[in-house]
Amino acid sequence: MSDHAVLSASGSHRWLNCLPSARLELKFANNESSAAAEGTAAHALCEYKLKKALRMRSKRPVSDYNTDEMEEHSDVYVEFVLKQLELARQSCRDPLVLIEQHLDFSRYVPQGFGTGDCIIIADKKLHIIDFKYGMGVLVDVVENPQMKLYALGALEIYDRLYDIEEVSMSIFQPRRENISTWTISVKKLKDWAENELKPKALMAYDGEGEYLPGEWCTFCRAAVKCRARAEENLKLAQMEFKLPSLLNDSEIEEVLFRLSDLTKWANKIMAYATDATVNHGKKWHGFKIVEGRSVRKYKNEDAVAEAAKANGYNDIYRQSLITLTEMQKLMGKKQFEKILGGLIYKPPGKPTLVPITDKRAAMNTSNANNEFNEIMEDENYDKSKQN
Repeated sequence: MSDHAVLSASGSHRWLNCLPSARLELKFANNESSAAAEGTAAHALCEYKLKKALRMRSKRPVSDYNTDEMEEHSDVYVEFVLKQLELARQSCRDPLVLIEQHLDFSRYVPQGFGTGDCIIIADKKLHIIDFKYGMGVLVDVVENPQMKLYALGALEIYDRLYDIEEVSMSIFQPRRENISTWTISVKKLKDWAENELKPKALMAYDGEGEYLPGEWCTFCRAAVKCRARAEENLKLAQMEFKLPSLLNDSEIEEVLFRLSDLTKWANKIMAYATDATVNHGKKWHGFKIVEGRSVRKYKNEDAVAEAAKANGYNDIYRQSLITLTEMQKLMGKKQFEKILGGLIYKPPGKPTLVPITDKRAAMNTSNANNEFNEIMEDENYDKSKQN
């Protein structure tokens, strides 16, 4: 069996929307990013701590990515799992806990398999818990296809033994303060698997269907060179780059909806072209590699301080509090809240235009202008202090 499924659970949101992308991705190398490596290290630490808490044999992993932040988040993850286990014990004397469990959902997805971070099985109930260490994309648990695939894999093994009627799915994403749970009946889950998942999975596995660019392109390995995505983004060129004041409302709305993806796509194109030139000798007609702007730095701060003082310059140090994030890492979240909780405030953020599907509550626009002016005044005051 291959280490990587053609139709992976983690990529299911993409290939269920853009069916041919699963096969197209196979043409591109699956290079692990530093963020992915960090996530792997965090998962390994969570696995170790959870097994230790459940008195199971485990060896502490060694990683270059371990930090105080990772230690804290993995501790909170274990606390969350243990709390769910206690809830399960209220209806089942001896619930089953599975950690890093191999799951096979090939009944619905050709060669489909994955690994569940933590699964708790009690009488008539199944709970899937997935740890997400990433902070770039907020993961929504509702109708999450990856979680539903994991649930289907777990049901294949334990449904008959426990007569499971409902499945709860939890996303634990601590760096985004996203801990959410969604529940679905086994009947509805299997109806989705038979009527929607299975037909689409068969088409995706065979490379059939139409390319459909969307927000799911973000982590697609083929995104940079995908012609369908390029054509979708380049439709903005039909507007001939008019000034905003010359666009009508519907045109501005169209640009707003595409702007985020267009920016990401353009940045990836630039990164791809730059890498091809610097590391692979590629020549692009009309372009060249130059040295970008850089900021001067001290070679050795101790030597600089010594030289400055030797020449009579003693007022060379600036003292300021460390950032809130650094302070919380230093104290730990609980101590931070205990010691400094009453001394911290969160000013209103700048008014930001987002799609209506964004989960944040809408601002009161009657107060937005005053709040925005206050923010700008605060920023200008901070800058004046620095100058």
